[in-house]
Amino acid sequence: MPVELLETTSVADTAEQPAAHSAGSRASAKAMPTLGRKAQSGSVSFITTFFMVVFHVGAIAALFMFTWKALILSAILWVFASNIGIGMCYHRLLTHRGYHVPKWLEYIMTVGATLSLEGGPIFWVGMHRIHHQLSDHEGDPHTPTEGGWWAHIGWIICGVSLNAETTLMSRYAPDLAKDRFYVWLSKYHWIPLAISGLLLLAIGGWSAVMWGVFLRVTLGLHATWLVNSATHMWGSRRFPTRDHSRNSWWVALLTGGEGWHNNHHAHPVSARHGLRWYEVDVNYYGIWLLKRVGLARDVRVAQYDPSNPKPAGVA
Repeated sequence: MPVELLETTSVADTAEQPAAHSAGSRASAKAMPTLGRKAQSGSVSFITTFFMVVFHVGAIAALFMFTWKALILSAILWVFASNIGIGMCYHRLLTHRGYHVPKWLEYIMTVGATLSLEGGPIFWVGMHRIHHQLSDHEGDPHTPTEGGWWAHIGWIICGVSLNAETTLMSRYAPDLAKDRFYVWLSKYHWIPLAISGLLLLAIGGWSAVMWGVFLRVTLGLHATWLVNSATHMWGSRRFPTRDHSRNSWWVALLTGGEGWHNNHHAHPVSARHGLRWYEVDVNYYGIWLLKRVGLARDVRVAQYDPSNPKPAGVA
């Protein structure tokens, strides 16, 4: 039996989830396609597949064009795009509102996220909110219950692409759809990456482009995809969530803390995913640093009692 999909501004947790919007107000709107392997695996997005092949080939070619300058530039971009952009901004800030920062800083962090080639903010946030509502149930866009390969990359290259469907995905991120900058960036999310490529070419030549764009983006994509696949397949379960989420230390190391996925599904709004001292959570350390310098406020952190390993809310 399919789980009902709500169109909401947040999927923080059941207690805080707002009521669905009126369907009647959008009677003429384009229908949301059914997500998941059963509904989408019949076709392949050739445009997406083409770019995935190009980036993977480029990543391999980059290994033969090593320079120290290229490595340093790609490392800086990795932190800006993957840690600050995807982990701290797209995920913990825009999707779950685990903390707040000034709007100007939020915009900068969001631009950083687009350098990861994971889509614009409205698409990313909307898709992730759908995932939390239907996690490992029918309609989840990327669940390993339909195959590990599907959860990792199959859902990206097969079926109807929603990356450019800003209006459609706005139903699941209406808070972002009210902001003209986010609407524009969602339509033209590829522009910052293209500009970064030109800057890298000017600063470090083609080796910098191959490392700072092709290799970095490809590794970053697989790191994010491992959260969708591996952390719903292998690892430990501290909390009895209604999905198959797991805590994976090695995915956490690759993603700056996103691998503490069972912790996250138990406490979606928590800005901190690593709940124990030994659970390294670099992305949270960044949020903590922003708070220390006065740039982050309302930081929500899960309260965990080892003697009672159940979701206990946030403070």
